[in-house]
Parts: sequence; structure tokens; C-alpha cells
Amino acid sequence: MSSASLPISTERGATQAESWAVIACSTAASLVAILWSWRRDAMLNYGDAVAHLHIARRIFDSRTPGFSQLGSVWLPLPHILLIPFVQNYEWWVTGLAGVIPSALAYIAACAGLYRLARHFIPRAAAALSLAFFALNPNLLYLQTTAMTEPLFICETIWIVVWIVEWRHALDEDPKQAARLQAAIAAMLVAAIFTRYDGWIIALIAWTGVGFAMWSRRRLDSIAFWLLSAAIAAAPILWFTYNSVIFGDWLFFARGPFSARAIELHTTAPSAWPLHPGWHSPSVALLFFLKVSLLDSVAAPDWGNFRGNVVLVVVVLGTIATWLALPPATNSASRRRAFSWILLLWLPVPFYTWSVAYGSVPVFLPAWWPHSYYNTRYGLELLPALAFGIGFAADSAPRVLSRLSISRYIPRLSHLSRFRPLVPGVAFALFFALLAYNSIQLSRCPLVYVESTKNLDARLSYDQAIPPTLRDFLAVLPRSPILMNTSLYPEIVAFTGVPLRQTINEGDLFTWRAALAAPATHAAIVLAFDGDEVDRAVKAHPAGLSVVARFIAKDQPSATVYVSRQWLKGYAPLY
Repeated sequence: MSSASLPISTERGATQAESWAVIACSTAASLVAILWSWRRDAMLNYGDAVAHLHIARRIFDSRTPGFSQLGSVWLPLPHILLIPFVQNYEWWVTGLAGVIPSALAYIAACAGLYRLARHFIPRAAAALSLAFFALNPNLLYLQTTAMTEPLFICETIWIVVWIVEWRHALDEDPKQAARLQAAIAAMLVAAIFTRYDGWIIALIAWTGVGFAMWSRRRLDSIAFWLLSAAIAAAPILWFTYNSVIFGDWLFFARGPFSARAIELHTTAPSAWPLHPGWHSPSVALLFFLKVSLLDSVAAPDWGNFRGNVVLVVVVLGTIATWLALPPATNSASRRRAFSWILLLWLPVPFYTWSVAYGSVPVFLPAWWPHSYYNTRYGLELLPALAFGIGFAADSAPRVLSRLSISRYIPRLSHLSRFRPLVPGVAFALFFALLAYNSIQLSRCPLVYVESTKNLDARLSYDQAIPPTLRDFLAVLPRSPILMNTSLYPEIVAFTGVPLRQTINEGDLFTWRAALAAPATHAAIVLAFDGDEVDRAVKAHPAGLSVVARFIAKDQPSATVYVSRQWLKGYAPLY
């Protein structure tokens, strides 16, 4: 069944020409952002982006290759999608490998957002929603990196798109509904393996699908139960993976690399609370809403006022569109379908809980502790805000055109003849404000600024340590290096050696054996104060000599050791 034949309405629904136009425009925007990021060497600003590329690379480039290299905390799908691109060493080193899947996800998200909007609002309002979303400088920057947000936002949008269309096809076209149901299940599984938010979305969305099936007495469908089993199997598979590889089915939640462990490791013992919003849902909610608005609305000159106004407009616009669904035989069905858009607001309760109780702090420069941390999380609310802007733009002309000026100001009754111009003027004003907002945001994108702060913390070691390692490797070619590659993954790439030349934390048993006798297993040892390698060297110092030390502000000191037994037969190096 084509979208035009759905009961949503014949004048609504994106045409093929519109869809291709959206893809073309979003591709152009993506390419401009990629060029901008490439010229500023910004693709690797985020340490997490570097780590995602590193994990994907070591699945094949490792002493112990295999899917055990996926690690324990981050979910695996983003790394699996990166595998084909990180095989090119140059793409891995420069970060270009991360651009391809992220940019494709951004383009697909734009197409999905417009398609969903056209089911409920006319072309101009849907274009406004798309522009607010697609021209967001923070999102445009993130889609040039290996970060997971663009992929997850894309998955969330398409989950809602297909549920809305499935809800309408359920009574009209069973075959189309069956195809859409399979697509929904596949995207839910993808979301489950992308971010932990996806687990909550999958639970709510599939429960809603099941309830709709039950209300129509169709729960005897074998396909539905097979798809349900596949969705349930996804988190069980992740539990099993953690149990088999790391010996703890909740290793991702309570292991040494979990969010809780990192928070305790990086927070001063005397700090209280551990971070803003800790065990305070109200404060956590304020922080998440604030960062969401700062990611989407430029507010350097209006302070909090502009962001609050936008939030009110978005909420009122969404409610007005729901109320304005035309009364017809399919009105109830349309309202039920429209209610699925509320899934896009799920980041609000999820991150409120995560900040309060899940060891996921959000820091803003305007509020204590006046820093930048996890500001990109606010972009997950961008689709909901974009839809709200489109809904408000669609509702505002109707409200304004119904106002009777003569009723309140009789002297201005002659202005009523301009009422037909109200919709065009209102849309022109909305687009002008949107353009101004995008320009203002681009001057200081919050997410990009945080990424530069992230890079500054690592830049000193990324520049200083690789030349030293290359000097020793010139004398000891293809010799193993013992180091924790998760701390500073760029060091390996910038040194110019393959990951399999290192013995790192991803090698499990080889790693443990090397820690027990560093001088025997590695020619070069790179230790950072307090890490496992540093503790191993202090426990087993025999046969090691210090050849270089590095110190950087707010970073653990680094020490390079050389194994004397590996140096036998070589001229002195120090």
C-alpha cells in the first residue's frame, strides 16, 4: 500500500519527489559539514570517537582477533558497522572511517523525519521541521565523527515512522502491516545493540504493538511471537556475551570500565554530591532540558528566556496539532498514530533517571561545575523539538486567522482584509527565526566546543609520545609494545604500527601473562600512573629501564620502559 492510500490523508504523506529532494539537500549539508570538520582536523576531537574506531579496528587487527574485542560497556552495533571502513589504515588514523556510517545515518534520519512529519502536517511545516533538525550545527558536527548519537537518532526516528504507518495499515492492509511489523522489530533490535536507551524504547514500543494486536484479537500471529522472541533475545545475547567473555553477565554495568566505576575513579573522595542532579530527579531534569535547549536553540543574548519560549511553543504546537486532527471516521485512528510521536520525548525521563541514578553526569558551562561533559546527550531530544516547531508553524496561522481584530479593536477592522496573508507571513517569520537560530548556533556549537576541550586534554601525549616510540621501534622493529590502548588510542595510530604489535587490555589472557612478566613479553612498555601497566611494572620491575617520562596538565604521568633482555645484541639506546 502506498503512503497516499493510507487513511492519514491523501494530501499528506511525502511524495517520491519530495523524498529525493530531502535526501539531496541533507546529503549536501552533510558534505559541507564533513569538509568543515576535515579542514579543522575535528573528526577525532572526542576521545569516545577515537575509542569506537579503536574497538572496531582491533576486531581484526589484534593478537587475539575476534568479537571478544568488542569490549564490555559500549554496545556492539556501532563498532560492527565501522569494521569495513577501519580496515583502511589511513581512514582509521584520520577518523574518516567514522564519517561514513554516521553521515549515512544523518541522511536517513532527515528522510525519516520529513516522511513522518508529512503524515500530519503540510509541506511547508514539514520543511520547517526538517530544516530545524538538519541544519543543527551540533548534529552536523557529530555526523562527521564516529560517535553513536547520529545512528541512534536515526533508529529512533524510523521506529516511530514505521509504527505510525503500521498502525494505519493494521486494519487496511494486513500484508503491508506484516512487512512494517518486521521492519519495526529489526530496527528495535538495532537500537538495543546501539545504546541502552534503545532497551527502553524497545520495551515500550513493542508492548504497544502487542497491545494493538491484542485489541484486535490477533495475538495468535506466529510472526508476532517470532519477532517478539528476536527482540527479547537481543539483550539476553548481550548478557550472555558479558558472562562468557568477562565472567559476569552484568560486567558492562558494574565492571571496571562501567559508568559507575569511571565516575568513582574521576570524582574526588570529598565531593558531594558526586555531580549535579545526583539522587535529585528534579535537578537532573533541569540539567537535561537545559542542555537539550542549548544544543538546539541559540541563547547567548536572551539568556534562558529564548529556550523556555521555544520549549513552550513546541509543547503547545504538538498539543494543537493533535487537537486539530480533522473530525472524520478515521480521526481516532489518526490520534492513536499521532500519539506514537511521544516516543521521541522518551529521552527526557530516561536521562533524568540516568543523571540522577545512573552515573551519567551532564556538565554545562553556565551551571556548576561550569564545565563541559556529555552535552551531546541533549541532541537526542532534537527530533521531538523539530516536530514541535513544525506543528507550531502549522497551528499558528490557523489560530491567527481566526482572531477577530474588530472584536477587540473596532478601529482596526479594515485590517481583516489581510487575513489571507497571515499563513504566508507566519511561515516566513518562522523560517527567518530558524535561519537566525542556525547562524547563531554555528558561532559556538556547544557539542563542538566540548569536543575541543576533550582534545586539549589528550593532545600533549598524542603529539609527544609517538615520536619516542618510533625512535625505539626503528631499532627494535616489529617488537611488541605493552600498553593500555583504551586510555589514549591515538598513540598507536600516530606511531604508525598495527594494533597487533601491541599487547593491550583487549587481549585478555595474553594481557594477563604480560602483566605478570612485562620485561619478558614486551620490548617496550608504556605505563600511565595508576593504570594496570604501571601497577604491573612496580610489582615486576626486573629487566626494565626507564627511558622517557612525560607530564601533562590534569593527566596521569606517562613512562616509557625498555626491556633489557630484548636489547641484547643492540647498541645502547639511552
